[in-house]
Amino acid sequence: MFPIRDDQPSSSKPYVNYFIIALNVIVYLFLQPPARSQAFQAMTQQFGLIPHDFTRAIAGVPQYPLAANAWTVLTSMFMHGGFLHILGNMWFLWIFGDNVEDRVGHVPYLIFYLICGIAAAMTDIALTPNSRVPLVGASGAIAGVMGAYILLYPRARVLTLVFIVIFFTFWWLPAWVFLGYWFLIQFVATSLTASGAQQSGGVAFAAHVGGFVAGLVLIKIFPQRARSYGFGS
Repeated sequence: MFPIRDDQPSSSKPYVNYFIIALNVIVYLFLQPPARSQAFQAMTQQFGLIPHDFTRAIAGVPQYPLAANAWTVLTSMFMHGGFLHILGNMWFLWIFGDNVEDRVGHVPYLIFYLICGIAAAMTDIALTPNSRVPLVGASGAIAGVMGAYILLYPRARVLTLVFIVIFFTFWWLPAWVFLGYWFLIQFVATSLTASGAQQSGGVAFAAHVGGFVAGLVLIKIFPQRARSYGFGS
């Protein structure tokens, strides 16, 4: 299933959401080398989050500087491994991020987004502490936004592209159904990967789960504006 748009109204311009999307796109188009190139691989070794290196840095191993590895928790959130990777992430953020920003405010939304991304990274590190595969992408932070959305707007409707064997159709689904199904897939995939039943194929499912759960918790803590009404986002 793939979301096309939602019908949840928003009463303010999501300037921070626009900024986050723009920053990701700028990094992808102008600062990253082409995906799968040697230069990109070298860049991910420097700016991607490598669980093996991070855990050694925390443990105080001298050849793994703490400051450099801690910095990658943030830099990795603004890198992507290909066009479809960034397209999918930014599309989800476009659909769900504006409404969450509308409810918590601009600066709190930025803080919320970054904390969710950090929580997602820590979850992945906790479950794969010896992995040498660099973690890149905004999906963990975006999962946090989705976790907030499902609590704030469970009855909002999401126009969804649904694939049925070789056919596809469009359904309006309640947000709790779409996002609940998405989370279930991530949770099952994380469980199977952790148990060794299957490989993740390079997708950081654990980070998705960690980010989503962080969003569920944090949205209960962050002060919220009054519920707004108007025409859809």
